[in-house]
Amino acid sequence: MQKSLVYALAWLPLPFVYCGMAIFVVPFYMLFNHQGYLSQYHFFRQRLSRSPLCAFFDVYLNHCRFGQIILDRFAFYGGRRFKLIVEGNERFMAMTHEPHGFMQLGAHVGNFELCGYILTQDRKPINALVFSGETGTVMENRTRVFQHQNLRLILTGNGMDHIFELNRALADGEIVSMHGDRVFGSQKTVSVKVLDAPAQLPLGPYLLAATREVPVFCTFVMKETTNTYHVFVRLLEINAEETTTVRQRAAALAQAFADNLSEIVRRYPHQWLNYYEFWQHE
Repeated sequence: MQKSLVYALAWLPLPFVYCGMAIFVVPFYMLFNHQGYLSQYHFFRQRLSRSPLCAFFDVYLNHCRFGQIILDRFAFYGGRRFKLIVEGNERFMAMTHEPHGFMQLGAHVGNFELCGYILTQDRKPINALVFSGETGTVMENRTRVFQHQNLRLILTGNGMDHIFELNRALADGEIVSMHGDRVFGSQKTVSVKVLDAPAQLPLGPYLLAATREVPVFCTFVMKETTNTYHVFVRLLEINAEETTTVRQRAAALAQAFADNLSEIVRRYPHQWLNYYEFWQHE
């Protein structure tokens, strides 16, 4: 089915496909995927203070946006290209001329995967940490596209191997790209405030950056229109005088990321794609 989708989206008009998804697919998921529905409903009600009726329609629009973003990925695999509005990429590109490595963090908002296809450069290899449980079709197409982008995939799920790979990449002056917002299992966490409410982020990415003392960028690729994405690239700034230990630097980086994430989510609330209870008190 996914292979057929790649071929079809190479020539089918995207608005036509979006419409079919919104009419037939999204209502099905809202009826039978209650956990994802409720977490989004709580997000709009509690974090954005929507009324019950508005929150319901917001959840529907959120599911539609999520479906569009997934379809856009397969359309890209099929050869379709999107217009980009890139904001703040100058510092990222300037950093590729420096001898040291650095990190690029994304979140489950918008279409972070696209930045690996479009923000390309040939000075530093990019090592992208990706989930190893994706389907064969997704991994084959990712590998096919990434092989021309100076980008290497590092798969999770092989014990601690990916940790050593990430450390090696930064030690060699390369770029590490990964998500910085989702916690799984017994992974160590750091407390932050997202949208003015307490939440947990995974400690690993920030502890790695603090230990290696490398710069950290956050990148958000947000869908604007059918064929346009707005890319935000920002360097995380922290106060060096107030962060003298590794743990303090890691916590400060995590909060700086959370602040940028909050700003983006307020601007694009329907592209919040964490379908679980993200905030602590929920």
